[in-house]
Amino acid sequence: MSEQRTKPEVAGEVFDAVKGNWVDRFAPQASRPYLRLSRADRPIGTWLLLFPCWWGLFFAILADGQFALSDVWIFVGCGLGAFLMRGAGCTWNDITDRKFDGAVERTKSRPIPSGQVSVKSAVIWMGAQVALAACILFSFNAAAIICGIIALIPVAIYPFAKRFTWWPQVFLGLAFNWGVLLAFIAHQGGLQVSAVILYLSGICWTLFYDTIYAHQDIEDDALIGIKSTARLFGAKTWPWLLGFALTSGGLMLGALALQAQGPAFWVAGLGVAAFVLHMMWQLRQFRLGETGLLLRLFRANSHTGFLPVVFFGLAIFLY
Repeated sequence: MSEQRTKPEVAGEVFDAVKGNWVDRFAPQASRPYLRLSRADRPIGTWLLLFPCWWGLFFAILADGQFALSDVWIFVGCGLGAFLMRGAGCTWNDITDRKFDGAVERTKSRPIPSGQVSVKSAVIWMGAQVALAACILFSFNAAAIICGIIALIPVAIYPFAKRFTWWPQVFLGLAFNWGVLLAFIAHQGGLQVSAVILYLSGICWTLFYDTIYAHQDIEDDALIGIKSTARLFGAKTWPWLLGFALTSGGLMLGALALQAQGPAFWVAGLGVAAFVLHMMWQLRQFRLGETGLLLRLFRANSHTGFLPVVFFGLAIFLY
């Protein structure tokens, strides 16, 4: 049986928002529809976008053994940029998907289909978020700036992917894990093979958690013709999730093997092990059709992605 709430408890609240979130409780009334449009009431997406950035930064530091004061700004800048670009990406997604969202039970309460925000206002809001994010990006080196600009391509394509492929989660993975490359370049000034492998690991992780997420809407998506890996895999989803988890962990470990040696490798390796074990824990809980459980498992990936951050950070001090 679904454990989701059946109706919003606050005026204008989005159906699947975290109950008692700061937007619904403390944000000025006029700002709430725009903050909801940016998913500020559901911070999980910001974390999922941010953690790969921090993975990339720590991998870059492990690559050359050099920690500089500028890395503190890269660390902070990635946090601010992840919040802004996640908000801009969600706004773009809601603009392009407004008709679909209005036909899906879980998404029809979003600001645009519910009439809280007009399309024109949403476009302006998106532009403001991108402009602020650009100010942060332009504080990095030239190669990182170019990398950040290129990132707009998968961001722009993703909302349309579900209309032409059964694998839209791949496009989400390309966009959400781009921070691995950007942060690595921001520190190093260029790419190494290990960063690309880590990027592929993140894409597999995205396939894992977003397939779980997509199972919430599988019935509505079938009615309106939206494609997803959840619909593609159906009752066979569990072994696919297992494959994504193990592949993600294997790629991360392979990237680490190219990057660290001695005690640093073993400490960082504990982060990879914890990363995989947390996904195994999710798989033990996974049940098709239990919408509330699926949402909780998806949100639990904020812990999954944080585990490598902790151990990679510790490994830096042992390198």
